[in-house]
Amino acid sequence: MAGKLLTKYVMLGNKVEIRKKKKGKTDGEEPEVVIYYSQVCDIVAEDRVDITMPMEKTKIVLLPVGVEYELYFYTPNGVYQCRAKVADRVKRNNVFMLTMELTSELRKDQRREFYRFSCALKMDSRALGEEEIELMEREGTLEEAGGESLKQSVIVDISAGGLRFMSSYRYEEESIILCKYQLDTEKGVKEYEILGKVLSVQESQTRRGVFEHRVQYVDIDDTAREEIIKFIFETERKNRKKSME
Repeated sequence: MAGKLLTKYVMLGNKVEIRKKKKGKTDGEEPEVVIYYSQVCDIVAEDRVDITMPMEKTKIVLLPVGVEYELYFYTPNGVYQCRAKVADRVKRNNVFMLTMELTSELRKDQRREFYRFSCALKMDSRALGEEEIELMEREGTLEEAGGESLKQSVIVDISAGGLRFMSSYRYEEESIILCKYQLDTEKGVKEYEILGKVLSVQESQTRRGVFEHRVQYVDIDDTAREEIIKFIFETERKNRKKSME
């Protein structure tokens, strides 16, 4: 069913979003979507993949065998989606896993290249000249470079492909900027310096003098991308845990 796409695009460690719609309500409202978070442990075959059993609070969620779900694989090349049913529940090396059997073709989800996570993170940024861009691409840092001072802003959503931030100033569209912010990772707080291309700028309709910027990362390395994805999933999991306490 999956052709040879699974091993081509999905890798061990990729984050997985498991979605299932609850039965519709009698009043005609849209059915609620239940979301679980997991990770790829093993690619068994082109139509079978082992993923970690999702957690809620501190308990493992035993998804029933035979039930079908929507799977979203978050990879460095974008998001890939398919339907899959729980074929088995296993434990290997003290890790509880679900064996998922794909029931539809794996396809790229064009609606969203990467999952966007709403947040409020401080960020420093500034526009870069051609020489600084070359230095950043070559050295990975601008510590030795001059240039204008960093400006403060707030990231309002972030993904492994880019971010959206609000500021009291505006950049020109198509300009390349340095995005500097910190994320709380499993190894502690880590600072990121990533080049971004400004895709669009518009003034807030509710806050005069405040500008919304949409930014796409430029030449981000796979390690940083994976760390951002992991930060998003871990923060989502913690938020869901708090809301259920």
